[in-house]
Amino acid sequence: MQEYDEKRDYIRMGIDCNLTYRLADSDIIKTGRCTSLSGAGVSFITDSHYDSGLAMEINILPENSTTAPMAAFIETVRSTPQQDGSFEIAASIKSLK
Repeated sequence: MQEYDEKRDYIRMGIDCNLTYRLADSDIIKTGRCTSLSGAGVSFITDSHYDSGLAMEINILPENSTTAPMAAFIETVRSTPQQDGSFEIAASIKSLK
């Protein structure tokens, strides 16, 4: 049996819910699908590529009433192309709104 040593400061939680986001210098709100969340980061799927270091504001919209919505300011870390033409955006959470 192999042991797994978690190197992250926060455990990543897989989730599947809608989110909205906007670039820091824009009023245009876009949509995506949140795929994971931790105390320090978030990843989501969207139809656009974004460069590393880009500032955004996100709003995670859970699909059940037992989980509260979350608004945060993030900075993109990477944008990974997916087979269907979408992009997985990984970002660090800079602050909660």
